[in-house]
Amino acid sequence: MSNEFLSKETDIINALKTVYDPEIPVNIYDLGLIYEVDVQEDGKVRIVMTLTSPNCPVAESLPEEVRDVVAGVEGVTSAEVNMTFDPPWDRDMLSDEALLELGLL
Repeated sequence: MSNEFLSKETDIINALKTVYDPEIPVNIYDLGLIYEVDVQEDGKVRIVMTLTSPNCPVAESLPEEVRDVVAGVEGVTSAEVNMTFDPPWDRDMLSDEALLELGLL
């Protein structure tokens, strides 16, 4: 992988960290809601993500926000967000940063 490719992936992850779950004061990346970030050399990005529950009140708006934030990263030519509930999200997916922020570590 080239440095430019890794830099773009880092930029995308940093952009994802600006998106927050409205019910939990932690960004969606550290919450463990992002399962996959697939960056192609032509700038196309595919995100596989989940929600804390299938009945999440932002089930429609959060994926759109993720797509818009990723599409705004320099060098990204298109962004696609795919939702999945397999495996279902659980507390074990929280990063150490999220656990610390929530006072669980």
